[in-house]
Amino acid sequence: MNFINNLLNLGRKIIPRPIFRAFQPAYHWVLAFLGAVIYGFPSRRLKVVGVTGTSGKTTTVEFLQTIFRAAGFKTASLSGLYFRILDKTEPNMLKMTMPGRFQIQKFLGKAKNAGSEYVFLEVTSEGIKQYRHKFIKFYAAILTNLSPEHIESHKGFENYRKAKSELFKIAPIHILNGDDDNFDFFYKVPVHPPKFCFAKLGRARQKIVYKMSEYPADLNLKLKGEFNKYNVLAAFAFARLEAVDDAVSKKAIEKIESLPGRMEFIETGENFKVLVDYAFLPQTLQKVYQTLEVLSSRLICVLGAAGGGRDKWKRPELAKVAEKYCREIILTNEDPYDENPLSILEEIESGFSSNSKSQITNSKQIPNHKSQIPNKFQIVNYKKILDRREAIREALKSAAAGDTVVITGKGAEPWIIGPNNTKIPWDDRKVVREELEKLNL
Repeated sequence: MNFINNLLNLGRKIIPRPIFRAFQPAYHWVLAFLGAVIYGFPSRRLKVVGVTGTSGKTTTVEFLQTIFRAAGFKTASLSGLYFRILDKTEPNMLKMTMPGRFQIQKFLGKAKNAGSEYVFLEVTSEGIKQYRHKFIKFYAAILTNLSPEHIESHKGFENYRKAKSELFKIAPIHILNGDDDNFDFFYKVPVHPPKFCFAKLGRARQKIVYKMSEYPADLNLKLKGEFNKYNVLAAFAFARLEAVDDAVSKKAIEKIESLPGRMEFIETGENFKVLVDYAFLPQTLQKVYQTLEVLSSRLICVLGAAGGGRDKWKRPELAKVAEKYCREIILTNEDPYDENPLSILEEIESGFSSNSKSQITNSKQIPNHKSQIPNKFQIVNYKKILDRREAIREALKSAAAGDTVVITGKGAEPWIIGPNNTKIPWDDRKVVREELEKLNL
């Protein structure tokens, strides 16, 4: 396999870029086919369930594998957090929600050899675009929700949505979010497998497997947020289709105390709270803030832009959301890749309602700027602190009794990615604990 990878990488280097781009779909198809051949098309002997959507994929995969393990099935799962095969769990250190074609087929091969029955797999639009889903025999496809993401990469929301729909053209069972604005589009995907949905309001023309009205009233879901209830319903819906008793699903979900970097509260020993979450899109950021504002007198928010060179459309939108809910805001670095991180922060800053700009006084911090905004706060203070550790430290120092420090964008990701794909080891949760310890010395 290493020989094949080296040969393909050499080809990419010596073939002129315009020619390579023209043949890129064929290149990706060949990789997918070779991966499946080398590992013996393992998905043919597995029930592979693809979970796709804009948000909630990781949580839904974790819910599913927890439920099915509790029901006595042998399971494997691949998410942004973990590679799981039966009782063996390894952290996903790739910083890729859906790994490359060889890695996926290798994982499926290991799952098959271990005797797995069900495999729960996150499926992304970028993965579909690069044919990582090819030559995987999917048993079912689940849609959590859909909203704008990867708009520049796909050249528009319609293409992004169309890419997602490719999964539903090859899976024999569809489970859809009946309350999502894009439900009709996916319901009309031009194939006719069994189509089911989970919903709060429901739809008239399809069988509803699990409605919000059927959400167990006594379920002790420890993960906060209404959106996590939808993730529960997605998992419950598929489990019910596979004849897993609702009581088993409920008991399994109640055992989940938290998920790394997903609405995860960090124990501080202080009179304020600290929460770390993966949210990096305006719509998911808003859901996090809406959930927290009822629990806190004041939100102190640390956020960035999740990746240089991509999704620039959302940068000012992040600021618009933050200034609506946060009393103090600190803009900081996330994963700049080859882009100037200060330029990223300036593009976020452009979304604040005030037109005035702050001036850089040093490489790390820009002084407080007061922005008049149309929300419950008449004045919102914000800073730009490039160093993420320093930004977190500043937020913790600013917190008072009853406040919640909200650190978003990276969740449990293990790296900060810089120029030329350089990796700096990182964990927001670890940094919070380290800085709290320093502050208490």
